[in-house]
Amino acid sequence: MPLAPSAQITFLPTADLAATDAFYGGVLELALVRDQGLCRIYRTAPGAHLGFCDRGYAVPEGVRVVLTLLVDDVQGAFDAVVARGAPAVSAPAHSAGFACTSAFVRDPNGYLVELQRFDEPLA
Repeated sequence: MPLAPSAQITFLPTADLAATDAFYGGVLELALVRDQGLCRIYRTAPGAHLGFCDRGYAVPEGVRVVLTLLVDDVQGAFDAVVARGAPAVSAPAHSAGFACTSAFVRDPNGYLVELQRFDEPLA
């Protein structure tokens, strides 16, 4: 019998839950769907979520995480989140090799947040 998840949550550590909440709830304007005190869960799309937990440790040195959010208008989304305070890493650019347009900002934990649109939608 194949696994049939009804939803997905990716949990990541944070050493500053308040700054993380300000970024994901404020700058990115993601809906907070559960506040568990030490953890907060945000909806990124129907059935897809990001959770951040302050468990007394920071992001380990050298860990490279990219959180990719698929959007219809990469330039518009990039401009909006940078205007709300997201540190810009790279402006929107098209990659022929990956067949997508992407822009990058950085969250308060050091994670890269990619705003991306594929040339052809995912199946």
